[in-house]
Order: sequence, then structure tokens, then C-alpha cells
Amino acid sequence: MVLTAHFIDHNWRLQKRVINFVRLPPPRHGVEITDCIFKCLKEWGIENKVFTISVDNASSNDVAIQILKDTFSRTKRLLCGEKLFHVRCCVHILNLMVQDGISEIEEIIEDIHESVKFINQSEARLKSFSDIVQQLQLPERKLILDCKTRWNSTFEMLSVAKKFKDVFPMFKDRTILYQCFPCPEDWEKVEKIYEILEVFNAITKIIFGSDYPTSNLFLNEVYHVKMLLDERANDEDEFIQAMIGKMKAKFDKYWGKCNLLMSVAAVLDPRCKMRVVDFTFSRMYSDREAKENIAKVREALHEIYEEYVREYQHGNEHSGETPMHNNDDVSNNGKDSSGWSEFSSYVKSIEKASPQQSDLDTY
Repeated sequence: MVLTAHFIDHNWRLQKRVINFVRLPPPRHGVEITDCIFKCLKEWGIENKVFTISVDNASSNDVAIQILKDTFSRTKRLLCGEKLFHVRCCVHILNLMVQDGISEIEEIIEDIHESVKFINQSEARLKSFSDIVQQLQLPERKLILDCKTRWNSTFEMLSVAKKFKDVFPMFKDRTILYQCFPCPEDWEKVEKIYEILEVFNAITKIIFGSDYPTSNLFLNEVYHVKMLLDERANDEDEFIQAMIGKMKAKFDKYWGKCNLLMSVAAVLDPRCKMRVVDFTFSRMYSDREAKENIAKVREALHEIYEEYVREYQHGNEHSGETPMHNNDDVSNNGKDSSGWSEFSSYVKSIEKASPQQSDLDTY
């Protein structure tokens, strides 16, 4: 099991560090996962700094997160009724969604998989296949064998294989043992499904970036997925309809309800603010649901903001400093710091006497 910490450093740069890599043999139970995670957090001294935990969708992970949630809630208040603590991995949800969809052509994909595997197993077969490619004057590309549990690798396999769809039947004529080649009708289905997978592949690359923050991009990409599924739900091809139906079922299961963290992250992007929530929710939900979900996002934003204000004020009280000045700087300049202290007191009294609109509302 790998535990990765994501955090913002003192220079406001996104950092990512692997803080634990431990062997946890199956079957993995929720309690074992919990103990492993908490032990690591304790060793690093960050058990009180955890805001959100993101995991793959597995029942054992759900149990582990629930235990951690109960443990942390005993010593600190988790924001927004604990709704921000457990976040399901968006890339994993996309993987589950697409895997359900491409199961509609599972036999075709299996034939292509076995074809690539068969050809790559022998230098002689590769040479024979390459000779046909040259005869047809096609650009040479290495055939890619997919990992069946990762749909994006299946996408890459199909991306290359479909360019050689005319080569496979000619290769069969030269190789008696080759029996699993796709027929022309199969390749037509592959072409149609590839168009849909192309969109999902682009979305995965956007939200899977590791060199920049991506959580602010999720909401717009989820909206993109929703629009694609709605658009293709009544496709003229029945197998596409069946494929989209399976994907919509998975979408509704995981993203059918308002995802608070995804929405809050989108709002905190200064290019988007609440406009992105208003825009996407009005198209993803009914009018009543959109209004209710928008209200939930606003409420969550205010709760998070107020919590940070409390922590900031609490920190200033303990440090004896105010954001208006630095005592060391004033002393070094040979100036009387009492004037700054009085000014700070005046500012505080003004703020108490005349409540102003919060920075969040101004934002």
C-alpha cells in the first residue's frame, strides 16, 4: 500500500511526497488499512493536519476511512459535517465507468488483445506483420498490449491496432495458428467506441496531472462527461446505447449527487468562482436540485472560511502578533512600536463596531 501526501508548502507551491510504502497482503481488511495509515501519520506527526483522504473505491477502504473519520472527530472538528474528509478517486471512478462501458464489446477487445499478444510473442511473426505493413505503405508502429484492469491502456492498444485493421486478415492468410482476428464489423464498432473513449482519455489526462493542482478542474470535466453521456444516450447504434446506459448508471452512483469538495475547489479558482457552479449545476440537475445544491456549496464555503478565520485569530492571540506589522522590523528601525500597537487596537475596535462584508462574499 502506498500513502502519498499532497500539501501546499510555505511558498504556496503544490508538493507531493510518498510518505509510506508498506506490504499489506490480501485480503486487506478495513481495520488493518486504518492501523497502517494512522501509524504512518503518527510517525510523521501530521495526524492533526489531515484535511481529506482520497482512496480507490473498495469496501475495505470505505471501512478504513469511516474508522479514521470516527477517530479524528474525537480530537478535532471535521468541516462540513465530515463530508469533505472522504473523497473517492476521480480517475478510479472514470476507470470503473469506462470498464463497464467497454464490456459491451468485451469479446472484440479480447480478440484484439490476443492478436497483439500472439504477434508479439515471436520475432518471425513480428517480421511477417511488419512486411505486410510495408506492402500496404502504412506507417510503422509498435503494437501495444494492454493491461486489462486499466482502460486507458486498452485505449492505447485500440488506437494503434485500428490503424492496422487491414493488416490482420492478411497476416491470418500467412499464419495458420492465428485464429482470433477481428472481422470488419468488429472494427466498425471499435471505431465508434474509440470516439467516445477519446473524450474520456483527454479528461483523464487533465485531471491526472501531477505537476499542478487539478481539483479545481474536476467539476467542469464531470460536467463534460455528463453532457457526453446525455448526448449519446439515444445513439442510433444499440450497442452504443447499451454502453452509455452502463456508464450513466456508474456516473449516477458516484457523481449523481452534489460533490462538495469538487465544487468548492472549482469556486476557489479565480477564473471560475461561483459562476462555474451556477453554470454546471443548472445543466446537470433539475431546477429544484440545482438551487438546493448551489445553496449547499455556498454554506460549505462559508463554513470553511469561518473556520480559517477562527484559526487565524487564534494563532494571532497566541503569537501576540497582528497582520498589520512585524515587531522585529519596527524595533530594528529604531521606531516606537507602541504606536503600531495602538493602531492595531483601533483597527480591531473598528472591525468589532462596524461589521463589514466578509472577504469571501467580496470574492
